[in-house]
Amino acid sequence: MRVAGIMSGTSLDGIDVAVIETGRKVRTLAHRTVPYSKAVREAILAVSNAGCHTSQISRLNFLLPELYAKALGDWVEQYRVELIGCHGQTIFHKGGGREASTLQIGDGSILAERAGVPVVSDFRPRDMAAGGKGAPLVPFVDYQLFRHRSRGRVALNIGGIANLTAIPPGGKPEAVISFDTGPGNMVINGLVSHLSQGRRSFDRGGRIAERGHLMRLLLEELLAESYYSGKPPKTAGREQYGAAFVQRLVATGFSFADLVTTATVLTAATIAVAIGKFVRPRMPVHDLIVSGGGIHNASMMAHLAALLPGVRMQSSAEYGVDPDAKEAIAFAMLAYETFRGRPGNLPSATGARRGVVLGKISQ
Repeated sequence: MRVAGIMSGTSLDGIDVAVIETGRKVRTLAHRTVPYSKAVREAILAVSNAGCHTSQISRLNFLLPELYAKALGDWVEQYRVELIGCHGQTIFHKGGGREASTLQIGDGSILAERAGVPVVSDFRPRDMAAGGKGAPLVPFVDYQLFRHRSRGRVALNIGGIANLTAIPPGGKPEAVISFDTGPGNMVINGLVSHLSQGRRSFDRGGRIAERGHLMRLLLEELLAESYYSGKPPKTAGREQYGAAFVQRLVATGFSFADLVTTATVLTAATIAVAIGKFVRPRMPVHDLIVSGGGIHNASMMAHLAALLPGVRMQSSAEYGVDPDAKEAIAFAMLAYETFRGRPGNLPSATGARRGVVLGKISQ
């Protein structure tokens, strides 16, 4: 079956689209990223974890599937796509406690009408209804793609938020460990956008970080926060690392480059801390398989390699999974499971009481 996956993540870079062919092995047929316009990006930020009018959310809920359909373009016909998995755009997520809730916008019915094939969307609420945190969902796919009989592997995705899936050698699904480690690119992107007055939206190649100096006392203060010592399953998002966090860093008065350097090291350090504290006590770590936009940040990758000596660090591309298309591929695979009526969550990752069929199908 040929399935398209559409993902627009917390980094707000744009819309990732991938087409896969399912079977004994998953084969990627095509992928691309279509950037958000500045106006759309600002509109999404305006409704993310902020007071806003419901009309703004409603308009974006209808606008985004139109943009998703345009990003998909003629691939439905060209690749004979039979199904689409669309994560939508998260504008709020609180994965635990009495007030747990999540909201992804981008209506599946409109996308199904425009594309002419069924769409699976709104994946997270069913896991939360079963007692889970609604995230991370990609570990189900990581287990399918990367498990190995004798090597302990950590699949790391560095998007807006960084998250990992730890797969023990020969481990069964219930042995998988997965959680959000903390910020990925979100804080760096926020700093670059704010301090460049919107002229730039990210640190291309980590070049700004390479110019700056690490503010060690600030880093120590940030690493002392309770999230990093809290046991998984746990999730993070724009609630923790959005505009308020960026303003807190800017208020220190440190230079543009020094703040970006420190934020870059924060991402690498929190990943290393997470692996040391919650993964290595339970399994050996032989391979770190990296995907997401952070893989293009040479400064971040260098810090991560230095903090994890003895671990073989690889791009997911070495396993046939383009690092920029990883999450779009994942939601295509999750949509396929839903369409077949099979559970797509890993309770060991999300904390759910049981495996459940995820999402809603718009036919």
